[in-house]
Amino acid sequence: MNAAARLAWGAAGLAGLVLAWEAGHRALGPLVLPAPAETFATLAALILSGKAGPALAVTAADALGGWLGGAVLGAALGVAGGLVPPLGAALRPVTTVILGVPPIAWVVLSLLWFGPAGLSAGFTVLVTVLPIVFAGAFQGILARDPALGEMARAFGAPPLLKLRALILPQLLDHLLPALATALAFAWKVAVMAEVLGGGTGIGGEIATARAHLDLAMTLAWVMLAVALLLACDAVLLNPIRRRARGAA
Repeated sequence: MNAAARLAWGAAGLAGLVLAWEAGHRALGPLVLPAPAETFATLAALILSGKAGPALAVTAADALGGWLGGAVLGAALGVAGGLVPPLGAALRPVTTVILGVPPIAWVVLSLLWFGPAGLSAGFTVLVTVLPIVFAGAFQGILARDPALGEMARAFGAPPLLKLRALILPQLLDHLLPALATALAFAWKVAVMAEVLGGGTGIGGEIATARAHLDLAMTLAWVMLAVALLLACDAVLLNPIRRRARGAA
């Protein structure tokens, strides 16, 4: 399927979602589900008023800062664990325990440790992202084809060539899906931490809209969060995906 077809089918899927939303609004009423037109108008008002920018910046800093820290630590530990079996055996149960702790528990703990105005959201994102990326990097190293490595050694391939031509393509096959999943979790966890901590980001604005029982405003902030997630995925991960496909 070419790019134009993917774009057309994606637009059709979004149109179907909006139609289902409108049907739900008509069936359930505005007290349960506001109309799409009302929500889009509220979204436009948020953007034009300049209120959306500062909140988006705060949430982006929380989500991307935690995601980057967790991705770097998780990838480094995963690669090290895959290359050194005893280290991998020691790290796997630790990351499983971290992954098994519900994000809401990490939010509560981070609020107690750092306070609502501190690093609570970023820390919660980091500990959520780390085990996901660790698992992807660890499996990517374990999935290497030993025959290719032996062939490279037999032909005397330099280390940088082996890294670029053999290790990275196989690693990225597992690491990229983990990074994409972790990025989505980063936004969800950052917003959740801000909702509970009363921050000034999107989560704080959602908490305020909830207190005012303003469903249209709540959904408008949610749409902004999703739009920013998609933009970050396109900017941060799509270039890596294209390069990985080109290398393959």
